[in-house]
Amino acid sequence: MAKRISLREFQESLVRRLTEAQTGDRRTLLGFQAGEENWLVELTDSGEVLPVPPLSPVPLTRPWFGGIANVRGTLYGVVDFSAFQQGAPIAPAGHARLLLIGAKHGVNSALLVSRALGLRSREDYDTDPGAPDPRPWVAERLRDHQNRLWLKLDTPKLLAHPGFLNAGIE
Repeated sequence: MAKRISLREFQESLVRRLTEAQTGDRRTLLGFQAGEENWLVELTDSGEVLPVPPLSPVPLTRPWFGGIANVRGTLYGVVDFSAFQQGAPIAPAGHARLLLIGAKHGVNSALLVSRALGLRSREDYDTDPGAPDPRPWVAERLRDHQNRLWLKLDTPKLLAHPGFLNAGIE
């Protein structure tokens, strides 16, 4: 169930966001954790982040396909983002969240992630000097000021990847 906020809280939040926009605080990335990896996605490519609703299983699908979620009358295919990348499966409880992606690209897809880590600014990261990641949906490897590795998600490449699109068992 959605959390209700008072009109006063909404107005204060709106004033704070407008002030941040005017002062140049450009938090254009959303941070999330999937398994053991930290990820960043452009806000323009992400949708809503919400607690995991009940998932309807789909038979004859790959283990990383979590099922179908009904979000306000719209059905989303749910992909366990960690398991999709051969990581440990994410339990759809506790801190786990659904990150709705793909609506901008005409795909009703949601990523099951371990936890949402909040809004981030590109200025908080430096390019990682290591070798590029072999996964085509990794746009960039970054390091934060605590030297933690972050991977930037290329949403269009993920949504177009044949492995991501083929959730059925052959």
